[in-house]
Amino acid sequence: MTDEHKLIQDILDGDKIAFSELIERYKRLVKHIVNKMIKSSDDRQDLCQDVFIKVYQNLDDFNRQCKLSSWIGRIAYNTSLNHLGKKQAELWDDISPEMSMDKLPISSRLLDDEIAFEDMAAKIREEIGRLPAPYNVIIALYHLDEMTYQEIGEITSMPGGTVKSYLFRARQLLRERLASKYKLEDWRQ
Repeated sequence: MTDEHKLIQDILDGDKIAFSELIERYKRLVKHIVNKMIKSSDDRQDLCQDVFIKVYQNLDDFNRQCKLSSWIGRIAYNTSLNHLGKKQAELWDDISPEMSMDKLPISSRLLDDEIAFEDMAAKIREEIGRLPAPYNVIIALYHLDEMTYQEIGEITSMPGGTVKSYLFRARQLLRERLASKYKLEDWRQ
């Protein structure tokens, strides 16, 4: 029995500490997905809680052949989509400020001496925030959560090839927007 399966069984057996551990393990994933799709910070917090309630309520239905992270990510994605459908809210991105430059889909060689690292990271986060969904979600899952195309596909119900295509297009859009906005020729390469 894997550690993941033992954790699930402990939760199903009523171990509240085990459920707290599950929340701790997967809260970053859930926050990334919800934060990429939902504009209102109040709604974000409520939705993250709703996701973990749904996880708890449906854990006995979890197919143990799948990865738990993919299953939880799918619940977060669908919960956010359902919320958007109800509220007709705008899609939004909120890349965390502690995100390191090496995880961004832009090469660090693009930075020159005139632009401070923090300033450029903020500008990139701002432009990522303006990308249409699902581009912003896919960038976050791939670059920040380091998920594979297949795992992202399981969460978003897209084939791996579509995920790869969307990721390529998202990077291209980001480069074009940054090059145009900041008039940096190097960003187009």
